[in-house]
Amino acid sequence: MTDHFTRKFASLFVEIHPDRRSLGRAAGVAVAAKLRELLGQQTRVRMVFAAAPSQNEFLETLSAAEGIDWKRVTAFHMDEYLGLSAEAPQSFRRYLKEHLFDRVHPGEVYLLRGETPSPEEECGRYADLLAEAPIDIVCLGIGENGHLAFNDPPVADFADPKMVKVVQLDEACRRQQVHDGCFARLEEVPTHAITLTIPVLFSGGWLYCVVPGPTKREAVKNALTGPISTACPASILRIHPRARLYLDRDSAGGLDW
Repeated sequence: MTDHFTRKFASLFVEIHPDRRSLGRAAGVAVAAKLRELLGQQTRVRMVFAAAPSQNEFLETLSAAEGIDWKRVTAFHMDEYLGLSAEAPQSFRRYLKEHLFDRVHPGEVYLLRGETPSPEEECGRYADLLAEAPIDIVCLGIGENGHLAFNDPPVADFADPKMVKVVQLDEACRRQQVHDGCFARLEEVPTHAITLTIPVLFSGGWLYCVVPGPTKREAVKNALTGPISTACPASILRIHPRARLYLDRDSAGGLDW
């Protein structure tokens, strides 16, 4: 594999790149171009971001992109651990501040408060913010168990009536946080989190999904070739009308290309 190539699975365009750096660069360039396009057509752009090491190269490219009026961008993120402060090293708020928000300074940034004493009220607060206007762009990943945000298979619902909810994390999801180097031991990983639900993510006008690495190989295979079901929540990406999935040689290795 010397250069990237593209295939289509149902409605989903899939780009396969030689390595995670070229994957991240391609996704960053694509999202930057879409941002410029939308900002040329409308007053503001509303975006949702994932927070995970898999997004490092993508966010590095996006944050360095020129010609984007970030003051007209409203930013959300898709999940947060319950019980962690914003300053905790594993906090998704901290990750996105360091990798994107403090670099580009969006006009508005709305963060999930993981240390809230009332998780249900926090879900309601964030849902109200999300409901104020449509979401234009969602930048997401896929978990080792096929999750989108923290919608693990046991709690994922393609017709979820809630926009934001409290979930108990699947053990496979918690183990991924150890594999990613975010926590030293499984026992340290929080058991609950707040997440945007799948209908909210799926409502985004444009979806850009960044998935590098060998640990995602099985999830990618299931997402692209298995049944469209909550057994692999990411499988729903195949029916979004404007979604693009970015893979590298490792994450794409479970399929015969």
